[in-house]
Amino acid sequence: MKSHSFNVHSPLKKEKVQDPPIEHDLYVTLEEIYHGCVKKMKISRRVLQPDGTSKKEDKCVSISIKPGWKSGTKVTFQKEGDQTKGKIPADIVFIIRDKPHVWFRREGSDLRYTARLTLKQALCGVIFEVPTMTGEKLRISTKQEIIKPNTVKRIQGYGLPFPKEPSRKGDLLVAFDIKFPDKLSTSEKEMLNDMLPNS
Repeated sequence: MKSHSFNVHSPLKKEKVQDPPIEHDLYVTLEEIYHGCVKKMKISRRVLQPDGTSKKEDKCVSISIKPGWKSGTKVTFQKEGDQTKGKIPADIVFIIRDKPHVWFRREGSDLRYTARLTLKQALCGVIFEVPTMTGEKLRISTKQEIIKPNTVKRIQGYGLPFPKEPSRKGDLLVAFDIKFPDKLSTSEKEMLNDMLPNS
Protein backbone atom coordinates (compact mmCIF):
# COMPACT_ATOMS: atom_id res chain seq x y z
CA MET A 1 0.00 0.00 0.00
CA LYS A 2 1.35 3.34 -1.03
CA SER A 3 1.95 5.70 1.87
CA HIS A 4 1.39 9.43 1.63
CA SER A 5 3.19 12.12 3.65
CA PHE A 6 1.45 15.30 4.67
CA ASN A 7 2.98 18.57 5.79
CA VAL A 8 1.37 19.85 8.92
CA HIS A 9 1.55 23.64 9.16
CA SER A 10 1.61 25.22 12.57
CA PRO A 11 -0.31 28.50 12.94
CA LEU A 12 1.72 31.46 11.67
CA LYS A 13 3.39 33.39 14.47
CA LYS A 14 3.50 37.14 14.14
CA GLU A 15 7.11 38.29 13.89
CA LYS A 16 8.16 40.81 16.50
CA VAL A 17 9.26 44.18 15.11
CA GLN A 18 12.27 46.01 16.54
CA ASP A 19 12.19 49.74 17.09
CA PRO A 20 14.87 51.72 15.16
CA PRO A 21 18.23 52.31 16.96
CA ILE A 22 18.45 55.19 19.41
CA GLU A 23 21.68 57.14 18.77
CA HIS A 24 23.62 59.31 21.22
CA ASP A 25 26.73 61.41 20.50
CA LEU A 26 29.63 60.65 22.85
CA TYR A 27 32.18 63.47 22.89
CA VAL A 28 35.77 62.55 23.74
CA THR A 29 38.97 64.59 23.96
CA LEU A 30 41.97 63.94 21.71
CA GLU A 31 43.88 62.95 24.86
CA GLU A 32 41.30 60.20 25.51
CA ILE A 33 41.60 59.06 21.88
CA TYR A 34 45.41 59.12 22.10
CA HIS A 35 45.65 56.96 25.23
CA GLY A 36 42.33 55.10 25.13
CA CYS A 37 39.89 55.23 28.04
CA VAL A 38 36.72 53.80 29.56
CA LYS A 39 33.60 55.95 29.58
CA LYS A 40 30.67 55.15 31.88
CA MET A 41 27.29 56.17 30.50
CA LYS A 42 23.82 56.00 32.01
CA ILE A 43 20.95 54.53 30.02
CA SER A 44 17.37 55.23 31.13
CA ARG A 45 14.65 52.97 29.77
CA ARG A 46 11.17 51.58 30.46
CA VAL A 47 11.15 47.97 31.68
CA LEU A 48 8.09 45.68 31.56
CA GLN A 49 6.93 44.26 34.87
CA PRO A 50 5.31 40.79 35.32
CA ASP A 51 1.89 42.44 35.71
CA GLY A 52 2.20 44.14 32.29
CA THR A 53 2.99 47.64 33.59
CA SER A 54 6.32 49.33 32.93
CA LYS A 55 8.64 51.37 35.09
CA LYS A 56 11.67 53.54 34.46
CA GLU A 57 15.05 51.92 35.11
CA ASP A 58 18.54 53.44 35.01
CA LYS A 59 21.47 51.31 33.94
CA CYS A 60 25.20 52.13 33.71
CA VAL A 61 27.18 50.81 30.73
CA SER A 62 30.94 50.92 30.16
CA ILE A 63 32.37 51.94 26.78
CA SER A 64 35.99 50.94 26.23
CA ILE A 65 37.42 53.48 23.77
CA LYS A 66 40.49 52.11 22.01
CA PRO A 67 43.47 54.34 21.09
CA GLY A 68 43.03 56.01 17.72
CA TRP A 69 39.30 55.38 17.28
CA LYS A 70 37.96 57.64 14.56
CA SER A 71 35.15 60.15 14.94
CA GLY A 72 31.95 58.42 13.84
CA THR A 73 32.87 55.04 15.36
CA LYS A 74 29.70 53.38 16.69
CA VAL A 75 29.34 51.32 19.89
CA THR A 76 26.08 49.34 20.04
CA PHE A 77 24.30 47.94 23.09
CA GLN A 78 21.73 45.53 21.71
CA LYS A 79 18.10 45.65 22.88
CA GLU A 80 18.75 48.14 25.68
CA GLY A 81 15.91 50.46 24.65
CA ASP A 82 12.39 50.70 26.12
CA GLN A 83 10.56 47.42 26.55
CA THR A 84 7.05 47.41 25.07
CA LYS A 85 4.65 44.53 24.69
CA GLY A 86 4.97 42.69 21.38
CA LYS A 87 8.10 44.59 20.25
CA ILE A 88 11.85 43.98 20.37
CA PRO A 89 13.56 46.78 22.33
CA ALA A 90 15.65 49.19 20.25
CA ASP A 91 19.43 49.03 20.18
CA ILE A 92 21.24 51.89 21.92
CA VAL A 93 24.09 53.29 19.81
CA PHE A 94 26.81 55.67 21.01
CA ILE A 95 28.67 57.57 18.26
CA ILE A 96 32.20 58.81 19.01
CA ARG A 97 32.64 62.55 18.35
CA ASP A 98 35.71 64.77 18.78
CA LYS A 99 35.70 67.54 21.35
CA PRO A 100 37.38 70.69 19.97
CA HIS A 101 41.04 70.88 21.06
CA VAL A 102 42.91 74.03 22.01
CA TRP A 103 45.89 73.23 19.71
CA PHE A 104 45.11 70.41 17.32
CA ARG A 105 42.62 69.43 14.65
CA ARG A 106 42.34 65.78 13.74
CA GLU A 107 42.77 64.68 10.11
CA GLY A 108 42.38 60.89 10.18
CA SER A 109 45.33 59.71 12.28
CA ASP A 110 47.24 62.96 11.63
CA LEU A 111 47.05 66.06 13.80
CA ARG A 112 47.19 69.59 12.39
CA TYR A 113 48.74 72.42 14.41
CA THR A 114 48.73 76.03 13.19
CA ALA A 115 51.72 78.19 14.15
CA ARG A 116 51.15 81.93 14.06
CA LEU A 117 54.05 83.98 12.68
CA THR A 118 54.59 87.65 11.91
CA LEU A 119 55.51 88.57 8.35
CA LYS A 120 59.07 89.32 9.53
CA GLN A 121 59.36 85.85 11.12
CA ALA A 122 57.99 84.21 7.96
CA LEU A 123 60.52 86.04 5.76
CA CYS A 124 63.58 86.09 8.03
CA GLY A 125 63.14 82.83 9.94
CA VAL A 126 62.37 81.98 13.56
CA ILE A 127 62.81 79.20 16.11
CA PHE A 128 59.56 78.23 17.86
CA GLU A 129 58.10 75.34 19.86
CA VAL A 130 55.30 73.02 18.82
CA PRO A 131 53.27 71.11 21.47
CA THR A 132 52.65 67.36 21.15
CA MET A 133 50.14 64.89 22.61
CA THR A 134 52.85 63.47 24.90
CA GLY A 135 53.53 66.89 26.48
CA GLU A 136 56.92 67.04 24.79
CA LYS A 137 57.76 70.33 23.00
CA LEU A 138 59.40 70.15 19.56
CA ARG A 139 61.75 72.97 18.49
CA ILE A 140 61.21 74.02 14.88
CA SER A 141 63.63 76.29 13.01
CA THR A 142 62.70 78.13 9.81
CA LYS A 143 66.02 80.03 9.60
CA GLN A 144 66.97 78.40 6.31
CA GLU A 145 63.70 79.03 4.44
CA ILE A 146 60.92 81.48 3.70
CA ILE A 147 57.55 80.42 5.08
CA LYS A 148 54.65 80.89 2.68
CA PRO A 149 50.94 80.83 3.67
CA ASN A 150 50.53 77.32 2.19
CA THR A 151 53.70 75.86 3.77
CA VAL A 152 53.09 72.69 5.82
CA LYS A 153 55.80 70.83 7.74
CA ARG A 154 55.20 67.11 8.39
CA ILE A 155 56.69 65.60 11.57
CA GLN A 156 56.39 61.83 11.46
CA GLY A 157 55.13 59.78 14.40
CA TYR A 158 53.63 62.58 16.51
CA GLY A 159 50.00 62.08 15.48
CA LEU A 160 47.31 59.73 16.85
CA PRO A 161 47.62 55.93 17.02
CA PHE A 162 46.31 53.97 14.04
CA PRO A 163 43.05 52.29 15.18
CA LYS A 164 44.06 48.82 13.91
CA GLU A 165 47.76 49.18 14.78
CA PRO A 166 48.09 51.40 17.90
CA SER A 167 51.88 50.96 18.05
CA ARG A 168 52.11 53.08 14.87
CA LYS A 169 51.16 56.74 14.89
CA GLY A 170 50.17 59.31 12.31
CA ASP A 171 52.01 62.56 11.69
CA LEU A 172 51.92 66.05 13.14
CA LEU A 173 51.24 68.63 10.41
CA VAL A 174 52.49 72.13 11.20
CA ALA A 175 50.67 74.77 9.14
CA PHE A 176 51.25 78.52 9.33
CA ASP A 177 49.06 81.56 9.86
CA ILE A 178 51.08 84.61 8.81
CA LYS A 179 49.97 87.97 10.21
CA PHE A 180 50.40 90.68 7.63
CA PRO A 181 50.64 94.31 8.79
CA ASP A 182 47.46 96.35 8.47
CA LYS A 183 49.33 99.27 6.89
CA LEU A 184 52.84 100.47 5.98
CA SER A 185 54.28 103.97 6.22
CA THR A 186 55.68 105.65 3.10
CA SER A 187 59.27 105.15 4.31
CA GLU A 188 58.61 101.45 5.00
CA LYS A 189 57.14 101.03 1.51
CA GLU A 190 60.15 102.74 -0.06
CA MET A 191 62.56 100.56 1.95
CA LEU A 192 60.74 97.37 0.94
CA ASN A 193 60.60 98.54 -2.67
CA ASP A 194 64.37 98.92 -2.67
CA MET A 195 65.04 95.61 -0.92
CA LEU A 196 62.56 93.24 -2.59
CA PRO A 197 62.82 92.12 -6.22
CA ASN A 198 59.94 92.91 -8.59
CA SER A 199 59.50 89.27 -9.67
